[in-house]
Amino acid sequence: MPAQLDHYGKLGYPVQLRYLGEPLCYLAAESGELNRLVHAWVYESAADRAEKRARMAQDPDWKHFLVENAKVGNVVEQRTSLMVPASFAPPIPMPKIRK
Repeated sequence: MPAQLDHYGKLGYPVQLRYLGEPLCYLAAESGELNRLVHAWVYESAADRAEKRARMAQDPDWKHFLVENAKVGNVVEQRTSLMVPASFAPPIPMPKIRK
């Protein structure tokens, strides 16, 4: 886990910040299923997510991260879920990037 967090922090996270903005959270498991990361990003809509990720996919720095990430082999499994707040939950504000 430390190796993946270091690798992502140096190569992946800076690129994602440019295109996706700051995540709502980026968490590493401390108990339960260890060696697990959970991160949540807030988008205006599924279309907003698709547009931002499509632009990021064209970035040479992101392509470099994906190649290097595959080489180090730290990621064994990945799950992606698009979720919306329950009808009674308050809207989730877009995170602000700290300067």
